[in-house]
Amino acid sequence: MDGRRGIVLFAHGSRDARWREPVEAVARRAAELDPAAVVRCAYLELAAPDLPQAAAELAAAGVRTVRVVPLFLGIGRHLREDLPRLMDELRSAWPGIAFTLAPAVGESPALVDLMARLALQENHSGPPTP
Repeated sequence: MDGRRGIVLFAHGSRDARWREPVEAVARRAAELDPAAVVRCAYLELAAPDLPQAAAELAAAGVRTVRVVPLFLGIGRHLREDLPRLMDELRSAWPGIAFTLAPAVGESPALVDLMARLALQENHSGPPTP
């Protein structure tokens, strides 16, 4: 698997197993869009795997670059304090892997636009029309 890139979709977590379904759906779709990427989910709390566990899986798979994508809408304490500390821990634990941190998805103009379009729809069952 050398040369393949890793992607970790990082979310808050919940005790409710159904809460993970949309996160895992995003992971499946990302893997479909880029079959060369090794995609994993990780959770800050209340669910497994956590970020170090996901990184260990990717390291064992021989991935040399890992992009951590926070699936958070807003930037609160978890993204300002907890995630940078976790990223430092990953870099210390696996110095041979280049870990990068993407902006939170909530900062993406494309996601803001999509959510606004969904809010304006009467029926949310299908994709918004452009």
